[in-house]
Amino acid sequence: MRKLSASILSADFGRLADEVRAVEAAGTDWIHVDVMDGHFVPNITIGPDVVRALRKVTHLPFDVHLMIEKPERTLEAFVDAGADWLGVHVETCPHLHRTIQNIKELGAKAIVTLNPATPLVSIEDILPDVDMVLIMTVNPGFGGQKFIDGALPKIRKCRQWIDERKCSALLEVDGGVNSDTIDGLVAAGVDVFVAGSAVFNGGDYVKNIKVLKDRM
Repeated sequence: MRKLSASILSADFGRLADEVRAVEAAGTDWIHVDVMDGHFVPNITIGPDVVRALRKVTHLPFDVHLMIEKPERTLEAFVDAGADWLGVHVETCPHLHRTIQNIKELGAKAIVTLNPATPLVSIEDILPDVDMVLIMTVNPGFGGQKFIDGALPKIRKCRQWIDERKCSALLEVDGGVNSDTIDGLVAAGVDVFVAGSAVFNGGDYVKNIKVLKDRM
């Protein structure tokens, strides 16, 4: 069953707890938490303490996306704070297999993430070990960006690899997911759709989520 993961990067940071409660009531399946360090990406967002605070207001799964250098240093902190799914970028992990195993040993589901220009072959060897693959469809760092159409062939290829190799990994996309792009992503075989602006813009979260989920 396909899932919608609402990205709080597009929420009102002054009232994050209320925003999380609101999108839960509106029907999102997961909460996507973008963690940025100002080094790997040119923005700084939140850390484990905010995840811990938000964990108190919802039972929805937390899909935590680490866009940070040396993510292995913070895995335990984010799992302890309440991350159910924890994602690291292949571009930041020289010892990717070890990092993925550490996430699992800590009790979270492990996600490997690729930037738009990173070739799929970079995760070929780790594919049997991960719980989900996240393919970025914008360059990470900011919300509200335009979907990169060139990511679609990579998404289709990843779906093919997962199916042919009988891997258990889910396939997730993040960036520019909206009513104009979601049909192509569904056709490409995506399981989990991260949406920020398409959920939070305009304030009618029930309507926005329904528009997306009706197409999933």
